[in-house]
Amino acid sequence: MNSVEEIIKKLDLKPHPEGGYFKETYRSEEEIDGGSLSSNFNDKRAVSTCIYFLLTSSDFSAFHRIQQDEIWHFYSGSPVRLHTISETGVHSEFIIGNDLEKGEVPQLVVPKRDWFAAEVVNENAYTLVGCTVAPGFDFNDFELPNREKLISLFPEHVEIITKLTAR
Repeated sequence: MNSVEEIIKKLDLKPHPEGGYFKETYRSEEEIDGGSLSSNFNDKRAVSTCIYFLLTSSDFSAFHRIQQDEIWHFYSGSPVRLHTISETGVHSEFIIGNDLEKGEVPQLVVPKRDWFAAEVVNENAYTLVGCTVAPGFDFNDFELPNREKLISLFPEHVEIITKLTAR
């Protein structure tokens, strides 16, 4: 496949609210009762979910967070730079890719409730990754703040927040 458009069509990807394109590829049939989960959840959740996620260098995945750990798996294209800001305000950067000699990692866990955003490393490129969430993803657990809110929480990170949030 030579073009982003072909990949989007072949994998039946749709626009994602945080940026990029996605398709849910797995949702477990088994569910966890809400009473068995932490107080961050108000209802039952699938045991696990998984998506394809495609991002181009002309876009970014805006800072957001969910209530669950999220595992990123690299598939193809450019490496992706993933930024996290912990609840205590620690900013970290990771490169997810397949060049182990350059320190890239093919898989990365984003801890629950960390804010995170991503951008494609190479110009005029795309990245195709998979994201696995457990307990399973639900849009009720998804928080996509505006720039002002995130800057008010973490004013020391104004530059990266401004770069990777919607106006």
